[in-house]
Amino acid sequence: MNTSTTTRNDVDWWRESVVYQVYVPSFADSDGDGIGDLPGITGRLEHLAGLGVDAVWLTPFYPSPWADGGYDVVDHRAVDPRHGTLDDARALLDRAHHLGLRVIVDLVPNHCSDQHPWFREALDSPPGSRARDRFVFRDGAGRDGGDPPADWQSKFGGAAWTRVADGQWYMHIFAAEQPDLNWDNAEVAEDFEETIRFWLDLGVDGFRIDVAHGLRKDLTWPLRDTNGEDSAPLDAPPEGRDHPFWDRDEVHEVHRSWRKIIDQYDPPRITVAEAGVSAARLPLYTRPDELHQAFNFFHLRCPWDAAAFREVIDTSLAGARSVGSLPTWVLSNHDVVRHRSRYALPERTDLAAWLAADGLDPRPDDARGGRRARAAALLTLALPGTTYLYQGEELGLPEVPDLPRHALRDPMWERTGHRVKGRDGCRVPLPWTCSGPSHGFGPGAAWLPQPDGWGAHSVEAQTGTAGSFLELYRAALAVRRTYRGDEGFSWLAGNEGELAFRKGAGLVCRVNLSDRPVPLTAGRLLLASGPLGDAPAAGATRTTEAPRSRVAPGHGRPLSRGELLPADTAVWLADEGPARA
Repeated sequence: MNTSTTTRNDVDWWRESVVYQVYVPSFADSDGDGIGDLPGITGRLEHLAGLGVDAVWLTPFYPSPWADGGYDVVDHRAVDPRHGTLDDARALLDRAHHLGLRVIVDLVPNHCSDQHPWFREALDSPPGSRARDRFVFRDGAGRDGGDPPADWQSKFGGAAWTRVADGQWYMHIFAAEQPDLNWDNAEVAEDFEETIRFWLDLGVDGFRIDVAHGLRKDLTWPLRDTNGEDSAPLDAPPEGRDHPFWDRDEVHEVHRSWRKIIDQYDPPRITVAEAGVSAARLPLYTRPDELHQAFNFFHLRCPWDAAAFREVIDTSLAGARSVGSLPTWVLSNHDVVRHRSRYALPERTDLAAWLAADGLDPRPDDARGGRRARAAALLTLALPGTTYLYQGEELGLPEVPDLPRHALRDPMWERTGHRVKGRDGCRVPLPWTCSGPSHGFGPGAAWLPQPDGWGAHSVEAQTGTAGSFLELYRAALAVRRTYRGDEGFSWLAGNEGELAFRKGAGLVCRVNLSDRPVPLTAGRLLLASGPLGDAPAAGATRTTEAPRSRVAPGHGRPLSRGELLPADTAVWLADEGPARA
């Protein structure tokens, strides 16, 4: 049983939880077809319970042609045969709950697959019909309607409009295979309420809401131009105000209606918004009668700079607390370059160009990326709120930028004319064992090729290995558990380039983001992301060994006089009352 949770009836379990994102196709394959599935996940849940997380978030496992990794859904209330069956979903929920893990699933309400029965019916129906009103169909502009109805751009490249045989155009914020649903249509709203009840009745503990800020559109004619503002990166907030389809005030009506449903269930369930909006607007999604949490992409995008992190942390805490919530903290997910590799690159590197160059220009400093990723883990896990871990970050997995072109599956690759490789490099299947045809991912080859040396990152290779990423995460989650429940936060005095803060009344975190060692103040060392140093008389810096194992609650060794915190290193200290900043 996972002691990281208290009871499934704890109303506020989500406020300071750790949630592990499972990208279903790449986590574990039980049947040898090369694609991850629900039985594979069930068989690996003990790893997550042993890691110490509180909940698991599953990306879509619904029937899908896989034009966008499962986010093009044919049936929102079924399981894709490649991923298993509804009975497999029930078995996964039962096993997770037995281990003390909650399960959150993706809800994809902005769009569906072009193979969805509704859309097939819409194509077979005339303009103005009830079937077409479930989607966003419009006549074209220009002579004979041959131009798109507006300048709206797809997030995956190209126009956000595709013309059908009778001359009308339909809208798709993402791929052409993902037509947007019309959330002004009551039938759409009613169908998703049924979907929400279906999965809650099955036993899921909540939903991650895909594109939570994009459901409602201003569809008044003529459609307004956006001047390209809608083509920002996937996790970036829309620019400008009163955008025709991003972050409209009307979207909150949808979230309030869902919250009423969610609150009817016991044990308590939660919702988390994927909402790429401004820092000022993000708290609106987590007001008491709306969603519980919203992903904090500002933390994910923050450069390796103490002042920048401090600003993000202050803004995030203030915004969330203004509506009685707490922030989430995210370093990686299935849509971005893994943070170990981001931190290995020079600041302001064009990641799309870096991927296009197969990770060779500029060449990443992987050792630096590894140090920073370890330090970022302790920084993130010490903050009040919920931390979302992306599968494999506990193994220190890097991005795989040099996947063969023929293996790429991201729709960005095709829609940009093979200019943007997209997100496949962060989706390479997990290594569980040192050897084997797919390093324990499954009995055969994986759907995306794993690079040479992938087994060195595996769970098998890192388990029990002093100083490994996996053991650092296990220790950090164990220590973190003893300090949650007190949501207080205060900055402490620190050196230039250092972040120093107290979480609650007991845990001090210090992170050196500068390029030189800084002195450590007195305290009891609970955990360090890497070796510490001391300052001998000659002025040279020596390193001393960091703690190798979990630290018993309330214990930890006293710091020695003159110990230094090296660059790109973080420590957790038991609070001994240092002065506030």
